[in-house]
Amino acid sequence: MSERAASARILLVDDEPDLLEPVGYALRQHGFDVVTADDGESALVKARSGDFDLLICDVMLPGIQGTDVTRILRSEGDLPIILLTAKDAEVDRVLGLELGADDYVTKPFSSAELVSRVRALLRRRALDRAGAGETRSVGGLRIDFARHEVEVDGARVRLTPSEFKLLSLLAERPGHVWSRGQIMEHIWRTPFVGDARACDVHISNLRRKLERDPANPERIVTVREVGYKLVSV
Repeated sequence: MSERAASARILLVDDEPDLLEPVGYALRQHGFDVVTADDGESALVKARSGDFDLLICDVMLPGIQGTDVTRILRSEGDLPIILLTAKDAEVDRVLGLELGADDYVTKPFSSAELVSRVRALLRRRALDRAGAGETRSVGGLRIDFARHEVEVDGARVRLTPSEFKLLSLLAERPGHVWSRGQIMEHIWRTPFVGDARACDVHISNLRRKLERDPANPERIVTVREVGYKLVSV
């Protein structure tokens, strides 16, 4: 494990003591610095007052829901977020991705699975930062990898870490068609075994920020039964 991963500070939020305590213990055993919260309000307070590298948050919380915590924190910054969802709760997963979560883990899960997802997300963030130093333009899009910034027709837009990673992949080879599996593997940096719907959610979110008319996309084009490509507009 890298020194960065070993020292990463994680905010773990869940209202179930039977999950919060053992998961927190498992993460600490793998070298992470873990702070816990058991409701949405305290999660927001701690997230805003602490220097965290990652948030792991249950969707169903007392008071402020995990999806609202995600929405609020995403509007304030780019803290990586993993949501914990109930088994087969596709609505929760899709909503979480729409609000800006980077990944989700379905309950029940093993500590090994969660640690793997945590490491993958932290590694992805480190690679994003290490790969900085280049600027690329595709039509009216300008991507600044050093500053992690994107401009659309001269206006700056704010992207989540996953949206920026997705756009970076599409811009790597404009006109090339990427499959959903390739896109999700690139975003998560691990073999993709989840629901392809997650890819469509990320694409939809990105279109809302980059397209003049998201309902009739011109920049991020769907290639039926294959995937997506970025074209110069």
